Amino acid sequence: MKYADHVYRSADDRLDLYARIYDGEGPPLLLMHGLTRNSGDFEALAGHLAGKYQLIVPDQRGRGRSGYDPDPQNYTPAVYVEDMFALIDGLQLGTMGLIGTSMGGLMAMMMAAMQPERFDSLILNDIGPAVEATGLARIQSYVGQPAVFDSWQQAADHCRTVQSDNMIDYGAQDWMIFARHTCEERPDGKIRFAYDPAISDGLSGSEQTVIPPDLWPIWDTLSALPVLVIRGALSDILSPATVAEMERRHPDHFSAVDIEHRGHTPMLDEPDALAAIDRFYAEPKM
Repeated sequence: MKYADHVYRSADDRLDLYARIYDGEGPPLLLMHGLTRNSGDFEALAGHLAGKYQLIVPDQRGRGRSGYDPDPQNYTPAVYVEDMFALIDGLQLGTMGLIGTSMGGLMAMMMAAMQPERFDSLILNDIGPAVEATGLARIQSYVGQPAVFDSWQQAADHCRTVQSDNMIDYGAQDWMIFARHTCEERPDGKIRFAYDPAISDGLSGSEQTVIPPDLWPIWDTLSALPVLVIRGALSDILSPATVAEMERRHPDHFSAVDIEHRGHTPMLDEPDALAAIDRFYAEPKM
């Protein structure tokens, strides 16, 4: 699926940031990736939705083709959210939907609470107002660790070692695709993860700035917004109890689906995930 490259300035005017823009006849959707990922994660979903919607798919600062920030303290959702407002302001977009995976979902909740008049729907991929400590510890164990690979096969093998419990039905070709979305080849021919290792600073110590504290009050402000929650059935980040509490506090315009054989996070190319997304967008919005 073809897309246009879009480069824009960060909200603090410090960095050049990057986004993919897919044309479509329908309303715009902003797709935001997780902590260590980039716009490549949404290639399959973009192929499914492009043409029907205008898709804006950014690389957050420090990821993919966006600039790395020399000050790691800026690697926080609050800063990323301001970058996203700079992006959509620059594109002069009207009312739009939000799709967020993991950290991108945290950002989506924050954005919808900050400027509710701009957003008419919200899809959260394996994230909610409460984050399980077990899953967070697992992510802390590998994010930011130096890793350089001599070949794409080495990179794919490493991804399988780290993520196999979350993608239990993946085969060799799937892991190669996963690696090519997650890693990049450097000018010296070496392959490494496509993110600044300093993004892990917010996950260490007592100041876990990657996860904003107590998002339940933010969630409570979103009660009028149509929401779809997609959860990996094996997730160690989003618990069934959290999804149930989300629905209790948001009884109207709320739907949820579990994706078999997935932990944190579904890739949104699974048939059940795509079917749930199609049903969600087919329903009348506010």
